[in-house]
Amino acid sequence: MESSSSKMNHSLKCNEKEEYRFDPTNHNKFKEIMSTIPRRKDAWGFDLYLYEGFWCGSFQFEGMLSAQEHFKPQPNQVILSSTPKSGTTWLKALTFAIMTRFHVGESTNPLLTRFVHDCVPFIEMNIRSSPQNLNLDVPLVATHIPYTSLPKSITNSSCKIVYICRDPKDAFVSLWHFKHKMSGKEEVSAMEDVPLEDALEFFCQGLNACGLYWDHLLGYWRASLESPEMILFLKYEDLKNETVFWVKKIAQFIGYPFSLEEENKGVVQKIIDLCSFEHLSSLEVNTSGMVRSEHGITQDGVNTHKFKNNAFFRKGKVGDWKNHLTPEMAKRLDQITEQKLAGSGLTLNVSPNG
Repeated sequence: MESSSSKMNHSLKCNEKEEYRFDPTNHNKFKEIMSTIPRRKDAWGFDLYLYEGFWCGSFQFEGMLSAQEHFKPQPNQVILSSTPKSGTTWLKALTFAIMTRFHVGESTNPLLTRFVHDCVPFIEMNIRSSPQNLNLDVPLVATHIPYTSLPKSITNSSCKIVYICRDPKDAFVSLWHFKHKMSGKEEVSAMEDVPLEDALEFFCQGLNACGLYWDHLLGYWRASLESPEMILFLKYEDLKNETVFWVKKIAQFIGYPFSLEEENKGVVQKIIDLCSFEHLSSLEVNTSGMVRSEHGITQDGVNTHKFKNNAFFRKGKVGDWKNHLTPEMAKRLDQITEQKLAGSGLTLNVSPNG
């Protein structure tokens, strides 16, 4: 009989990302729902739909509704959640390495040859018409869905959720660069495509694929206060500054703690080194590979194009916003942060303006 370890090893090597399969029935159902709710454009001209208090892109919206209807988590499922460009790729890599360390060797880890986002799929990107896409031997998935819109199958279960947030100034700048990379430009200047000032206005209004940044993180923050045993709330800056401590904390929280023997053998540091920005960004799969990007639903299916995996690896630095934002722009974001988080008990590790 094939062992569970062998089965997982086989899955890790052979489970390739499936292409989206267009389902006309679901498509028509979602189009009907979309026709009844508010719609706006984001800074890049893509449609956004207001659903359960958050703006979301048309393709994301379809995936979210499909997940709400179809997603069935495993009993030991781990969900990684975030807004875009808040440390998602790094958290995925670290958690994947933690959960698979008993089944793959250092030289055979799938992270060396497969794109991080293929190793850890987004439920709203992979479940739309094929729920079986997420029947993985590694019970690890990710999402950008706001807490209040998560499938009830998740919030009513024993799933562990790890949420990561970031200084809104760095998150915004990283998102702006990423959007330019998605539009096909290798380098970004302040006046190229969508000006930074215009993009900031949309960001402050929550006209982004995941809605208002502060509302998104507050949803998970409040849920973590109510159920600290179910939701671990992380800050990107803490993970950068105390990586060993937080990697051990993540492992303990999701049920994969490091033994004393592993710590003495340097296993924690090996995982950190494997998943470091410098290492991952230098791998061939992340420098030359391509990923599909879906921008919205059309009458005939899905509007997609491909862009390079390296769009997900820019700098990974704390405080890089200082190279892009004016003092006035930074002050505006800091003021919104102070106002939105007032009374919540949550403070962000924001680098000071100036």
